[in-house]
Amino acid sequence: MQSGRAIELVLLAFASVLTTGALVLVEANQEQELTRMLLYLGAAYLGLLTVAHLAVRKLAPYADPLILPCAALLNGLGLVMIHRIDLARADRAAQLGNPEPLLFAGRQVAWTAIALVLFIGVLYFVRDHRVLARYGYTCGFVGLVLLALPGLLPASISEVNGAKIWLRLSVFSIQPGEFAKVLLMVFFSALLVAKRELFQTAGRTVLGIELPRPRDLAPLLVIWGLSVGVLVLEKDLGSSLLYFGIVLVMLYAATERVSWLLIGLAFFLGGAAVAYQLFGHVRARIEVWLDPLGNFDGAGYQIGQALFGLGTGGVGGTGLGAGRPELVPFAWSDFMVSSLGEELGLIGLAAVLVIYLVLVTRGLRSALAVRDSFGKLLATGLSFSLALQVFVVIGGVTRLIPLTGLTIPFLSAGGSSLVANYVIVALLLRISNAARSPVTGRPAAPATPLAEARTELVERGGTP
Repeated sequence: MQSGRAIELVLLAFASVLTTGALVLVEANQEQELTRMLLYLGAAYLGLLTVAHLAVRKLAPYADPLILPCAALLNGLGLVMIHRIDLARADRAAQLGNPEPLLFAGRQVAWTAIALVLFIGVLYFVRDHRVLARYGYTCGFVGLVLLALPGLLPASISEVNGAKIWLRLSVFSIQPGEFAKVLLMVFFSALLVAKRELFQTAGRTVLGIELPRPRDLAPLLVIWGLSVGVLVLEKDLGSSLLYFGIVLVMLYAATERVSWLLIGLAFFLGGAAVAYQLFGHVRARIEVWLDPLGNFDGAGYQIGQALFGLGTGGVGGTGLGAGRPELVPFAWSDFMVSSLGEELGLIGLAAVLVIYLVLVTRGLRSALAVRDSFGKLLATGLSFSLALQVFVVIGGVTRLIPLTGLTIPFLSAGGSSLVANYVIVALLLRISNAARSPVTGRPAAPATPLAEARTELVERGGTP
């Protein structure tokens, strides 16, 4: 099989050209000249992509050639929009006589560098993805600690904009939940492979659907309780929905039983109804979702401005640098979708969604191609986590569902999300490398100890 590295190199070059051209358009429309920042951003982006490609060529030569270019192009488009919003915010501050605001484009490049260092580290140290299954329970424990830590700490170092999901250190801030998401997917993949028969055991049949036995529902109840705990302690509706949805889909992928989806959906609806009655921040999100313009000067201002921006962009968009996306609060992070929709229009936003679609489908393709069950479940969970996060973010900005506070992968400004998503890409590349590499070059599966080998009782036909 062809390694695909030449295709990857061409696509990464295309992403670099597209990103640089977009930066030129932004500065031409905003500054009416080209500044040194354009050179810094373009050179840094090109250099980082070159290092990433060389690392993949060396460490995962048979990995899927489309996964990294899709992530790189999304990262580049996000960098363009962040730089564009920085210019508008700086110009606005100069007009009002205010000090220059904090600019995010340079920090985004720095976080990209950190993300790619970790990306290369995962490829280097995880030479066989099946090794992760040995540390499944360790990953689960560490993931739970990271997930619960912000909720247990004082609000002074963990709460931002009402959500206790941060660790605010002296130099920078991180969201431990982004890394907990990856660790928990490793844990549940290992658990589902080891206990698959437990989840496949049927109980009663109701309306033609084989329901699991009540005692086998414990893992689903645990993750449901964990999601509710995140919602209560950290006031983070988005992460709660994301964790529960990922585990539910992984359960379905492991068992191929619709009953798990139906039971999970029932748990979700019941939990949502109870949360609406008990928690004020959930009711506030629902009320803003139902009527954002009813309280436009208050809680509905952000989503209202985002909808106006999307309407202004229309089908073709206003053009890069020619809109007013900075009028939306947090346009560079939570509402990056509205910024893209205003300046690129429906056509540009649809093209961005196609890039996500290619990224997710190539991850699922790797899940189908790899031979071991752990790799199949892990690749499915990693790919679906990206798809679900994109759906939740775009659904919230367009008022399809309530706002959740999640950021869209690779596009939004922010270090924790970017680093965690590049770890996901590294794991998908590692799994796809195992699926596509020649049989002679693939490492042999670890031998199963005789004491742990499965045995089968076979009945011999005929008269004994």
